[in-house]
Amino acid sequence: MPDLDHERQFNAPVIGIDEAGRGPWAGPVTVTAIWLCPSAYAALPVGIDDSKKIKPLRRASLAAALMAPPHLYHTVSIEVGQIDQMGILKATFAGMVMAASELADKMVKAGLGAPVHALVDGNLLPPDMPLPATALIKGDSRSLSIAAASIIAKTSRDQIMQDLALAYPEYGWASNMGYGTKAHQAGLDQFGLTPHHRHSFKPIRRYLDAGD
Repeated sequence: MPDLDHERQFNAPVIGIDEAGRGPWAGPVTVTAIWLCPSAYAALPVGIDDSKKIKPLRRASLAAALMAPPHLYHTVSIEVGQIDQMGILKATFAGMVMAASELADKMVKAGLGAPVHALVDGNLLPPDMPLPATALIKGDSRSLSIAAASIIAKTSRDQIMQDLALAYPEYGWASNMGYGTKAHQAGLDQFGLTPHHRHSFKPIRRYLDAGD
């Protein structure tokens, strides 16, 4: 289970950053940066963990608690046009930089001071991060701040995909969230591409090539 050991190594504000949606065939990649208020550590809800390990209703409940004061967060979604232009890794990095920068601004405006360090899920860091950072492999299972960011990012992105599913019900996005499931592939076979499909992804390029 994640804990606060990494956060407590610093005597100043630390933020956690994680993303949701790097792998799907459709929809944005969503990044959240969060600062968990140290004075409220003891009141954090039970069960904060890697978002993929938490059932949707519980995850939504946790996200609501984590988005409430005294904690501060910022979420950014990078749309498919940018993903196709930049590539998914650079698009994710751009989201991390934006989320970290916006959260830092919010913290300064709230009188908390700028964060001194960021804990980032994964083994790579954006080259232009606006503050010192540490990449933590499986960070959402090691750091509560990263786990909290993962919960908010996934909850936010899932809602985006469920909203898109209302306009495009043929692809099963309300349940598969844009990932390459059989239902999603069946929708592509029958109805073709939407503006929300990632043309740069190999499984989607196959449909583009077939249309040439």
